[in-house]
Amino acid sequence: MSGHRPFSDLMKDWSPERRARSDARQAELAAEMVSLEQLREGLGISQEELANVLDVQQPAISKLVRRPDMKVSTLRELIAAMGGELHLTATFADRSVEIDNFRPAAA
Repeated sequence: MSGHRPFSDLMKDWSPERRARSDARQAELAAEMVSLEQLREGLGISQEELANVLDVQQPAISKLVRRPDMKVSTLRELIAAMGGELHLTATFADRSVEIDNFRPAAA
């Protein structure tokens, strides 16, 4: 990957104030994070109920919500089955941008 630099190289010239803002925002985002399993439990949805909505067996749900990586389409379907809507947002030091490449196709 020629031409690419590690993020740490980009940060080395940041002012102490900018680093502090970045660290604070990172801490805010970390506090908002939950796993898919915690989200499912917090919504009061059982694995069996979710399996019924997605038309899969319960063990598949157990594996799915614990996966460290999955397709965006799979995540969108899982979130929709829990009654939500998936939005992907890229967050930078000075702004956040919603990525629209991954919206579901129009019916």
